Amino acid sequence: MNVITKEVKLPDGRTITLETGKLAKQADGSVMLRMGNTVLLATVCAAKDAVPGTDFMPLQVEYKEKYAAFGRFPGGFTKREGKASDYEILTCRLVDRALRPLFPDNYHAEVYVNIILFSADGVDMPDALAGLAASAALAVSDIPFGGPISEVRVARINGEFVINPTFQQLEEADMDLMVAATYENIMMVEGEMKEVSEQDLLEAMKVAHAAIKDHCKVQMELMEECGTVQKREYCHEENDEDLRKAVREACYDKAYAIAQSGNCNKHERGEAFEAIREEFKAQFTEEELETKAALIDRYYHDVEKEAMRRCILDEGKRLDGRKTTEIRPIWCEVNPLPGPHGSAIFTRGETQSLTSVTLGTKLDEKIVDDVLDQHRERFLLHYNFPPFSTGEARPQRGVGRREIGHGHLAWRALKGQIPADYPYAVRVVSDILESNGSSSMATVCAGTLALMDAGVKMAKPVSGIAMGLIKNAGEEKYAVLSDILGDEDHLGDMDFKVTGTRDGITATQMDIKVDGLSYEILEKALLQAKEGREHILGKITECIAEPRAELKDHAPRIEVMIIPKEFIGAVIGPGGKIIQGMQEETGATITIDEIDGVGKIEIAGTNKQCIESAMNMIKAIVAIPEVGEVYTGKVRSVMPYGCFVEFLPGKDGLLHISEIDWKRLETVEEAGIKEGDEIEVKLLDIDPKTGKFKLSRRVLLEKPEGYVERPARRERPERGERRPKRD
Repeated sequence: MNVITKEVKLPDGRTITLETGKLAKQADGSVMLRMGNTVLLATVCAAKDAVPGTDFMPLQVEYKEKYAAFGRFPGGFTKREGKASDYEILTCRLVDRALRPLFPDNYHAEVYVNIILFSADGVDMPDALAGLAASAALAVSDIPFGGPISEVRVARINGEFVINPTFQQLEEADMDLMVAATYENIMMVEGEMKEVSEQDLLEAMKVAHAAIKDHCKVQMELMEECGTVQKREYCHEENDEDLRKAVREACYDKAYAIAQSGNCNKHERGEAFEAIREEFKAQFTEEELETKAALIDRYYHDVEKEAMRRCILDEGKRLDGRKTTEIRPIWCEVNPLPGPHGSAIFTRGETQSLTSVTLGTKLDEKIVDDVLDQHRERFLLHYNFPPFSTGEARPQRGVGRREIGHGHLAWRALKGQIPADYPYAVRVVSDILESNGSSSMATVCAGTLALMDAGVKMAKPVSGIAMGLIKNAGEEKYAVLSDILGDEDHLGDMDFKVTGTRDGITATQMDIKVDGLSYEILEKALLQAKEGREHILGKITECIAEPRAELKDHAPRIEVMIIPKEFIGAVIGPGGKIIQGMQEETGATITIDEIDGVGKIEIAGTNKQCIESAMNMIKAIVAIPEVGEVYTGKVRSVMPYGCFVEFLPGKDGLLHISEIDWKRLETVEEAGIKEGDEIEVKLLDIDPKTGKFKLSRRVLLEKPEGYVERPARRERPERGERRPKRD
């Protein structure tokens, strides 16, 4: 075996080891990455040739965590790993978005990247290492790739930036940012923040890039030692330069005119562009088009792209006629749906989100059971992107990776504004009804409106905007675009989404498709985004300025009670008997947890009466019996010597026959008392040894005239010790 090992040193002295030549040698490239007890295996395989007719990059990235890595059994009946979790899908997307732009434009072979977590100790975070492992696998292969790249997590903890923090360190951070970059350029950014400034975000990106450069140097050394600097030759495109020239000469001016026309309707504009292409095709016979149609489509796409970009750069005019800093018209509405606990419509240009909010109890929390992360989530956000939102006639299948990614970004944007002690579980659902650019940012805006309509006590409203960029290589001129269209995202060089309050950024996601993007341009984009965010925030607060003071009538009400922890068992009862009985009797939903040494009880119901009934029952359970107090109790059983009365939930006391009435009774029945009766009793005494309760009813009755107290019963003398048993 020719095993090659390289080390990467982190700023704090920790090391990452890259090893190749030992495992998975039949793959085109494979690298085992180790950091502490965390071990990832990354492999990459590429088809030798492209599938005929493929004109895109068919890249597939898979990230999988083995439960055995952390010494755990998977859940479920099968006890084996199943479909990818949301966390695994989000990690796939982080790697995919960093790698995809760096494959050659004319490379169309299928490429599969697999990253597997084989070992972990719950200290180091593996998602921050997945990008480095994938890039290293590509580096030791002969697959054409414009890397190497690496990804790092940068967190700000107590004012200091930390590269690849541990799970524990991240809990104290006010900034959690994932950055991917080549040695020269930043390619991808994604993260969440606690209302930080634009300058703080830029500084974090610079710190991350400095660390990534070291990772890239080591991968370059690895390529040298493996002899994979030279990549495989390929030919996935056949070109006709004369045809390319003819398409440009015939179509460019016409395409530029449409780009210049400023038509706001996406479909009309698309049909106009398509008509130019079809007009050019009309000069060819069907036989000629069999060989030339695909080439014409590709060349015309390049012409359309160039025309749109030049119109923006030279005239500052966008496809829909807007200036570079202009935001599309916005209209909003709250409470359009009577059924949900909160709802809103947010429309910006041709992008529209209908969002609903549902309030629930602790029982509605999401249980997260990933390999390294087990917790309950009280704030959920789901994003749906049906085909009709773009006018497509196709069926809607399950939730895709894109929907999970966009929903996660909106969730990160909003979650920091939900109070930590908010008693409700909250679910936000955004359904995109129209889409032409930045539906995830529309989700953030609609989510803010719907949450405030539901009466959720948000700390501050949040808005979001997507920024774009037009910059040609070797040209100083560039344009930063506010509130980009779908076509500007597709034909442009950057998609930079920024969300925040008036006081700072809460989440961001950036994908860059061009080399040489300076921090000056990034700063301009961030400051322009701030202006756009504030404009949109103004439209939101015009619609609803603050959360509703009261929940809607049909929303559940939740009351919180705190009890001493020693009473938790009494409230639950044996096998949950007491708490279940209270829920059946009152109709309320009751949950209880031990938090910080006390019992926290949440009581939820749709009306005040059921909540109050449940609270009274719980108060009775946790009440401490006091000698001399009068209680209304229920007769649980009748005995010859008296009866047992439940005067507090779970607390029975003996009402001796002599304490029922002033007159002498031969049987309990003489007093008319039977099982199930409710009677008033007074607690006379609590036995200090046994804890038994002595009750009286007669002391609450009027004493008859002439009543003579019977002499007290003579106490029995204490028995001596028994003799030992005979053998």
